[in-house]
Amino acid sequence: MPSNQADFLYLNIMENYSLVTGASSGIGLEICKYLASKKHNLILTARNEKKLKDISTELSNSFKIKCDYISCDLSMIESPKEIYDYCKSKKYNVNVLVNNAGFALPNSFEKTPMEDEERFLRVLSTSVISLTKIFINDMILNKEGKIMIVSSVAAYAPPSKIQVLYGPVKTFMNRFSEALNLSYNNIGITCTALCPGYTVTNFHTASGVQDEMDRVPKFLKKSAKRIAIEGVDGMLKGKKIVVPTKTWKVIVFLLKIVPKSVFDFLSSIMAPGRYDD
Repeated sequence: MPSNQADFLYLNIMENYSLVTGASSGIGLEICKYLASKKHNLILTARNEKKLKDISTELSNSFKIKCDYISCDLSMIESPKEIYDYCKSKKYNVNVLVNNAGFALPNSFEKTPMEDEERFLRVLSTSVISLTKIFINDMILNKEGKIMIVSSVAAYAPPSKIQVLYGPVKTFMNRFSEALNLSYNNIGITCTALCPGYTVTNFHTASGVQDEMDRVPKFLKKSAKRIAIEGVDGMLKGKKIVVPTKTWKVIVFLLKIVPKSVFDFLSSIMAPGRYDD
């Protein structure tokens, strides 16, 4: 029997699971809850093993699904393969991959050590590429799969003084998502770039950028639950881009047509940078 045929038969006796990175809090946790409510079995990944264990137990009991977890740090180059090997050892077929793990740099560009910049890039880009590359081969064999990349409206916005690399990386992730759709839509695999605006989570406090979030007008801040619901619904429908909430849909539209100088002025009023001096 040809090896690819044997792989196909093997995958078809495995149980389907949705894998979510950055699953212990914020948007990732809300995505897990919403997927669980739709009866998806789950694999959770994040750094905090105790939180993952507690969340896994809660989701399993509340939604009567199968839920497992693996603790890992996606800033480590070997982590994506460790996740894949764990799934294989447990005979989990990952037919939904949610790349959600986040990373923030609280200091200005010139004050941030290069080691931290590299960790930032591994979490927000390299690990996304690696996980997608590893798991997409099984999706190709099955001729179906859903991928989500949690990006940001920063992909559409003018450059920012806060976290200089963040917007460029999110722009790259959107283009990566587009390329995946171009390459694999014809065999049943879709990729959704979820592009939220300011989202209320504990991420900003943990990352040392809460003061910027506090200065953002309330009408621009949206709940992680709402972001997760719109994102998952869009992913399951095969949408290529999801910009959650009408507010941010309008803002992204305006970003495409309004001169940059106007948005720079509005940004300085609504969400001023901390590095103005």
